[in-house]
Amino acid sequence: MNPKHRTTLELPKILERLAGHCAFSAGKALARSLTPSTDPEEVRYRLAVTREARTLLRTHPGASIGGARDVRPLLEQARREATLLPGELLDVRQTLVAGRTLRRTLTRLEADFPRLAGIARRIEPVPGLIAEIGRCINDDGEVRDEASPALAQARRTVRLAHQRLQEKLQRIVTSPQTARFLQEPIITRRAGRYVIPLRAEFKGRIPGIVHDQSASGATLFIEPLSVVELNNRWREARLTEEREVRRVLARLTAQVAEEAEAIRRTVEALAELDLAFAKAAYADLLEAEEPQMLALGEGKRRPVLRLRRARHPLLDPQTVVPIDLELDEETFIVVITGPNTGGKTVTLKTVGLLALMAQCGLHIPAAQESALPVFQAIYADIGDEQSIEQSLSTFSAHMTNILSFLERADDRSLVLLDELGAGTDPAEGSALARALLDYLRARRVTTLVATHYPELKVYAHATPGVVNASVEFDPETLAPTYRLRLGLPGRSNAFAIAARLGAPSEVIAQARRMMAETDLRAEEMLAEIARARQEAEEARREAQAAQADLQAQAEALRQRLAAIDEERRRVLNEARQQAQAELERLREEV
Repeated sequence: MNPKHRTTLELPKILERLAGHCAFSAGKALARSLTPSTDPEEVRYRLAVTREARTLLRTHPGASIGGARDVRPLLEQARREATLLPGELLDVRQTLVAGRTLRRTLTRLEADFPRLAGIARRIEPVPGLIAEIGRCINDDGEVRDEASPALAQARRTVRLAHQRLQEKLQRIVTSPQTARFLQEPIITRRAGRYVIPLRAEFKGRIPGIVHDQSASGATLFIEPLSVVELNNRWREARLTEEREVRRVLARLTAQVAEEAEAIRRTVEALAELDLAFAKAAYADLLEAEEPQMLALGEGKRRPVLRLRRARHPLLDPQTVVPIDLELDEETFIVVITGPNTGGKTVTLKTVGLLALMAQCGLHIPAAQESALPVFQAIYADIGDEQSIEQSLSTFSAHMTNILSFLERADDRSLVLLDELGAGTDPAEGSALARALLDYLRARRVTTLVATHYPELKVYAHATPGVVNASVEFDPETLAPTYRLRLGLPGRSNAFAIAARLGAPSEVIAQARRMMAETDLRAEEMLAEIARARQEAEEARREAQAAQADLQAQAEALRQRLAAIDEERRRVLNEARQQAQAELERLREEV
């Protein structure tokens, strides 16, 4: 699956929207890197995982990955012996706890969700590490006293030293002999040392070390000489505490490094489950259904591509018009014609994008009975491929793109061609388009082509394995309806539009005379086909209506007969009862 063609069909936009439904960065990365599988069994497995996830979230809405984080970068830091911070260690713990919770949930429900449970079984909670991080670090990210005996002792020493230091300073700031020299009776800190605010004019009245002064210079922040030793003891105790905290964090980091592979596997399994939940949420948003996936060639004359009420997922769901498309094993090419902006290109993109989505394991916005083959390759030549840098015309750019995959396309490929042969002389472009379609037909390549060439309509009508299709045009409103009609070619509406807009009848007549006789015959033939198809459709509807009417009459007759039979039984029963009663009366008289 060439990335260029996936981009042409806008799969990356779908994957970006899918990533928006993921709960953490590992799942988002997995969503954005998702590629279509070409293995039918893998595709069916992916779709089944999505189906299970949709059911799980409907029946157990609380199921989630519960605050997991992508801690794989932290694992690399731990392996390099770069000490992890308390918050980072808590992220590791939370991820393991989330994995453990989800594993328990899914394994308990394994009978209903075997594939999700299979993914969950790859989660390795590492309970020892969960417990140790929880024992050493509290929920606020602070290392607990009980993380080690040495840390508990260091903190006791810090508290005792701090208490003695504060008591001494408090006596100084409240003493009548020194309080009058202070700006205010407070204790503060400068450069990690406790100091008091001395008024500048009383410098030297309280012996001490000046650590700072106020912006105005009116206040000096001094450390009285009488508390220097106490400050030193408190500071030394703090340094001992910090060293012990680092030892605790280094020990926990080493344990993370030891379990790095298990944690990595847990994150990857959680990312897969996150992606499955995201697929489920996106499918629900699109009101999507799981398509049946067929290996090409499965079954005798079995439909290999069937889309019912398929919608392009990037268009406004309130206005997008669904399409129906069905090809059996003997139909390889669909030639789509119709007016500009009528939906031909959207049809091509819808088919290609839905095929890619299905092979990614995404449910598609289409009806339940939709079925798609698992294509080994999908090629698209859609849009303006003109390249100024390469000095290529539109025609040359399109041909360069087509030739890049033409020989690789086979009966397991899907090819989508927009305006085949356009951008050059119409006669030559039409002939080249027919030759290319013949080449693809000979290789049994499933192909959808959008065109304006009337010659391709005739080609599709006369060539086995090729069918016409059209996007409808409403001559009354002069607007396309965006509905796809398989089996009917699109007609040229230029004359109809011109006449509707008020062009003189003699101009329309002259234009008709100026058309080539073959083109007129082709249009007349296509018009006749359209009329025949319309008449057949009306006849089918009339037959269905007549059949429904007959069925209704038959049902009414059955109900009347049943009622008559019921009435007959009731009358007979009443007569028997009366006769029996009369007989009993006569017996009593005798």
